[in-house]
Amino acid sequence: MPRFAASFLLWPLIAAASASEAMATQASDFARLMAGVGVEPERTAPAWATPHRVRLDMPSLTLRDFSTGTTGTPALVCAPFALHGATLADFAPGHSLVEALLGNGCPRVFVTDWHAATREMRLLTIDNYLADLNVVVDDLGAPVDLVGLCQGGWMALLYTARFPAKVRRLVLAGAPVDLGVGSSMMSLAARHLPLGLFDEIARLGEGRVLGQRVLDLWDPALQGREGAAALQLQADDVAGSAILLERFRAWYDTTLDLPGAYYHQVVSWLFKENRLAEGRFIALGRRIDLREVRHPLFLLAARDDELVSPDQLMAAARLVGTPAAEVVTAVEPCGHIGLFMGARSVRGAWRDIARWLAQASST
Repeated sequence: MPRFAASFLLWPLIAAASASEAMATQASDFARLMAGVGVEPERTAPAWATPHRVRLDMPSLTLRDFSTGTTGTPALVCAPFALHGATLADFAPGHSLVEALLGNGCPRVFVTDWHAATREMRLLTIDNYLADLNVVVDDLGAPVDLVGLCQGGWMALLYTARFPAKVRRLVLAGAPVDLGVGSSMMSLAARHLPLGLFDEIARLGEGRVLGQRVLDLWDPALQGREGAAALQLQADDVAGSAILLERFRAWYDTTLDLPGAYYHQVVSWLFKENRLAEGRFIALGRRIDLREVRHPLFLLAARDDELVSPDQLMAAARLVGTPAAEVVTAVEPCGHIGLFMGARSVRGAWRDIARWLAQASST
């Protein structure tokens, strides 16, 4: 399993426990690395590939507007709030799902670019981020087409169930929905690791999970074949591949910090207790019933996903209230990151998603 894939979603102890029997040693190593919390690493945000403007600038996120037109339903990409940044959605020409959406019938495309948590943000919770996502949707004008990527997928599903009238169509890609089915690195370790280990990560970061400290646990030098596999590069394009691999390294080396309170809730409520799938999740004061999601639904999984098994995503089809005839499923022959950045995935699955979103609403 590629090392960058193992740490991609900021579950370092999950990865350590899954990859090694010496869990205690790994946890101790992590604690020592986390101890140097006084120095904030200097960050250089990776560049976006597609021209855009800033529509909103909030403490928790920047809403980036890639639109090339003024008509049609807004397509709002809910990027993952995890170890790495939202340029995952717009990595490079030919490796950009934003580009694929714009070029195949979606002229209004927006991306949530989540900010690294400052010390003042350490107590922010899932409800805080859900409320800010609601502000974004209201600013764009509901209903929107919501596209949830990875960790942004469960947030998009949660939002749609909480505010069903504000979403027209829903796309979930590589998103963990039901951790009680299938098997993945995250679900196995979440069941076996005590919650106190995860809370210790935030405690050592003075209330935050520090992304750069997490990255220090792993060899930052990516193997060329691993980056090439994620980006689905052509073997005969040596010069182009070298540029893309260097860009990939810059993206990988730039990390986000997470609020400790948010991190605790994600690990406990979603990955350990599976509250969303089991109908026990409370969001903004209301219990979430996924049967309230009756929207046309597109589920995109990665066949060789190291972190989220296809079953854990596809379970959404039986949990929501969407009629079976309005659920589209697709499985790409790639790993987790390749689902969002891979050249074949962008040309194929994301082109199909764009055309599906561009269809007239059937509701």
